[in-house]
Amino acid sequence: MRPAPTILHLDMDAFFAAAEQAAKPSLRGKPVVVGGLGPRGVVSTASYEARRYGIHSAMPMAQARRLAPNAAYLVPRFTLYRTVSEQVMELLRRLSPLVEPLSLDEAFVDLAAGGVASDSASARAAGERLRTDIRAVTGLTGSVGLAGSKMLAKIASEQAKPDGLVLMEPGTERELLAPMGVRTLPGVGPATGEHLRRAGLTTIADLTAAGEDELVRLVGKAHGSSLYRMAAGGDDRPVVAERETKSVSVEDTFDVDLHDRVRIGTEVDRLAERCVRRLRASGHSGRTIVLKVRRYDFSTLTRSDTLRGPTDDPVVVREAARRLLETLDTMGGVRLLGVGVTGLTDYTQEDLFAQAAADADAVALAREAGPGTAPPDGEPAPPESGAEPPAGRRWPAGHDVRHAEYGAGWVQGSGVGRVTVRFEEPTSLVPGRVRTFRTDDPELALSEPLPLVAVPPEPPRAGGGAGDPAGREGA
Repeated sequence: MRPAPTILHLDMDAFFAAAEQAAKPSLRGKPVVVGGLGPRGVVSTASYEARRYGIHSAMPMAQARRLAPNAAYLVPRFTLYRTVSEQVMELLRRLSPLVEPLSLDEAFVDLAAGGVASDSASARAAGERLRTDIRAVTGLTGSVGLAGSKMLAKIASEQAKPDGLVLMEPGTERELLAPMGVRTLPGVGPATGEHLRRAGLTTIADLTAAGEDELVRLVGKAHGSSLYRMAAGGDDRPVVAERETKSVSVEDTFDVDLHDRVRIGTEVDRLAERCVRRLRASGHSGRTIVLKVRRYDFSTLTRSDTLRGPTDDPVVVREAARRLLETLDTMGGVRLLGVGVTGLTDYTQEDLFAQAAADADAVALAREAGPGTAPPDGEPAPPESGAEPPAGRRWPAGHDVRHAEYGAGWVQGSGVGRVTVRFEEPTSLVPGRVRTFRTDDPELALSEPLPLVAVPPEPPRAGGGAGDPAGREGA
């Protein structure tokens, strides 16, 4: 625990949905839900307007539609989100060389390492400046938590939402944590929270009062000791600038189970191509190709093939994934497919074109392994929430298009051979006009996202202490 609140945690507010609202004037101030739009899709992000209807992340999209049938439901646009994320991360790196990204919209910053903060006043000033700069550069808002540890900074940023800043003064941690629910602490999920509730422990104050021995008895030695330490505000984890990438993967869940073996093979090819694009974008190559198949009965099978050297060649990855598919039984239907690459390195062995067809030994071993065998390096990492739409959806809702006559716009919806487009840009002052075209209209094509438009920064308002609702800016 540091003696000054020099660890900053930034969490962008409803990031995906807010980026869509910034890009689409007609959606500003309205409920927006981003995620998979098929029958099995889930919510990735909901705008604050949508959250008033009870919609939240990880909710089935069908349930969200029942709660708010008139909301805008959009497929994610990761190209846009990554661009905005890079802008935000660059602002963080101006504060300090120690920036630890957790996702596209979340990161820790060590302000002391950057020399911009050594006490509460300078830390608050840095946090306020960051919020102003983010709004000026991207037009979006982020919530900031400041504390003497990573755990407390993250808790503080959650209290600050939306568009606020909360600073936890060192020495006040126990008092501030005491009334909070046990689920506030990292590692306390629904199951552990329910177990503690049945034991009569519902707040963090209850945990400290119970004592370490009682917590060890309830949840085990390692977890119990950690829980007691966190309840007292203890967390000495440093901010780590580089987080090692262990795997790169992509996967798709299909609206209807796939039964045709040819179609399944085609989907594997497509996923392999996407995986290689993501692999190259990360600056890596890899030695182990992993195929993941979730069948109609929710059983999940994984197979892996370790090459003789690292590669980022799409032919090699595609052929390896195809060979692995041959070892798996897809009878009954497939609901999810995934392709991943592990054993990453930052160099590539170039002469692997012949290897894809030559590694029969690896295939034989995979066949002998039997169903349900995990690959040596584990399954592919989970894909980003709301993965890219399957190839069959030519006009994903929310994606950018350009028409030869009407210019830039975005897809409002499509079906029965028609696609509806709203023609507006981030710079538009009023909602754009809506027009409908045939899906095969030669003058209409998907396009890259337009850059967001920054808005004038809003001057920060004077704030109070941490935990004081009246002092939480933007709450």
